[in-house]
Amino acid sequence: MIQPTLGIIGGSGLYALETLSDVESFDIETPFGKPSDPVRVGTIGSARVAFIARHGVGHRLSPSDLPYAANIYALKVLGISRLVSISAVGSLREDYAPRSFVVPNDTIDRTVGRRRTFFDDGVVAHVSLAPPFCPGLSRVVSEAAVAGGLPVHSGGTYVCIEGPQFSTRAESEMFRSWGASVIGMTALPEARLAREAELCYACLAMVTDYDVWHDHAGPVSVAGVVENLHAMTDAVQRIVVTLASADLDPCSDGCDQALEHAIVTDSREIDEGVRDRLRPVAGRYLDQR
Repeated sequence: MIQPTLGIIGGSGLYALETLSDVESFDIETPFGKPSDPVRVGTIGSARVAFIARHGVGHRLSPSDLPYAANIYALKVLGISRLVSISAVGSLREDYAPRSFVVPNDTIDRTVGRRRTFFDDGVVAHVSLAPPFCPGLSRVVSEAAVAGGLPVHSGGTYVCIEGPQFSTRAESEMFRSWGASVIGMTALPEARLAREAELCYACLAMVTDYDVWHDHAGPVSVAGVVENLHAMTDAVQRIVVTLASADLDPCSDGCDQALEHAIVTDSREIDEGVRDRLRPVAGRYLDQR
């Protein structure tokens, strides 16, 4: 198999890539459990692309139940170096209207109880999340998003809540007062784990609603979200084709070296079983310690 270098995680409403051909399916078991769905690797143009449906085909998994670590681990095993998350979000800004795209550059974590790291049970690492999204890849995603034919906003803060319920009006107003731009349920711990796996990670956020703060739009509803997701599906497929054909230069933002000085555990104290478990993520560091 020719290894893919680009990975796509499809969020709500995106359970397959229509343009993916010559598809191979990989049902991977990881030390962190099974991924949300088999990873499908195929060709778009001349590029090999790996795709996974974040919530599983048929949308079986809620944000709190997603196997984030297993998804990232499986994609890393398959060889990707760049990962684009496609996610539905609510807008916290008047100018970020529904049926537009946002490529955020920062996050606020309001999740609880999710696995946030690969490094536990005998090994400790502290990676930098400043910024949590790869700037270089985010620029490429912003440029590619123009192919969708819908408005594109570059930059903004994504506040990630636990869910699965939508936020209250008071919470929505609080997040707006913090300067957050969009609200969703899946960017974290996904961005944290992608950084630990030394992947360039960017988010293409699909704005489906105004959350609950907007006086005239009314409270967010599943029906409204789904309607807007369906209206943006063709645009997303065009964007993915453009992304697959984009020239991706080597990362100059340090994502591919995030672990270089991050592991603090004395090498003599790292159990061989822990090394085996983490080898796909951090083998080049653990094996030389």
